[in-house]
Amino acid sequence: MLLRDHPLVSYKGVPSWPPRWIWIDGPEDKRPKGEFGILKTVLLSKHWVNRCFLLIFHEESSYMGCLLFDDYVFCGQITKLLEAHCNRRIVDIGSLDLSHTL
Repeated sequence: MLLRDHPLVSYKGVPSWPPRWIWIDGPEDKRPKGEFGILKTVLLSKHWVNRCFLLIFHEESSYMGCLLFDDYVFCGQITKLLEAHCNRRIVDIGSLDLSHTL
């Protein structure tokens, strides 16, 4: 089971992967959608235990996305997994095998 297809990477039945990307810095907002860019930082929310934030870079701009989860324990596990994959392409991260979590 790939991360992008995992049933627990969702919130209220809506898949969280890939997140919607919001432009935060750089020369131009390319309005990207989908799996693109390089993961730079992952932050677990301190106020909402069911979400983590991703910071990515793509074509000299930076974007932030948010993953929402129904299962806050799984959210923490995915956050740690993503932290271990910083500086990798988002498309490659979406292809990570999470079969062991089912």
